[in-house]
Amino acid sequence: MASAQSARAAPRRQTRKPPPRGRAASLPVLRVRWDRVGRVTLLVVLVVVCALYVNQAITYFSVRSEARQQMATALQLARQNRALAQEQRSLRQPGTIERDARALGMIRQGERPYVVTQRP
Repeated sequence: MASAQSARAAPRRQTRKPPPRGRAASLPVLRVRWDRVGRVTLLVVLVVVCALYVNQAITYFSVRSEARQQMATALQLARQNRALAQEQRSLRQPGTIERDARALGMIRQGERPYVVTQRP
């Protein structure tokens, strides 16, 4: 009957052992907390991925800014080119050449120079 009774009996609960005294009691039990390790690893991976995207974003904005500056310089040079081409066309006309020469005090051959000293 002893064997039948032990089969029906509730399993015995394991009792906790009292913590050891002395030197071993002062050493902490180190256990790996895999849930924390997983979270920290995912956090590190997230930070690395974000750093890579931030680097690319900084590069993108600096290249975009440089492109805008170069486009502004190209537009300014195109305006300057048009102004210089127009000035070149006007300087090739005989009337402009004569007007600029007279402004410098030059006269044609055979002309009599005169100077106005008093204004009315």
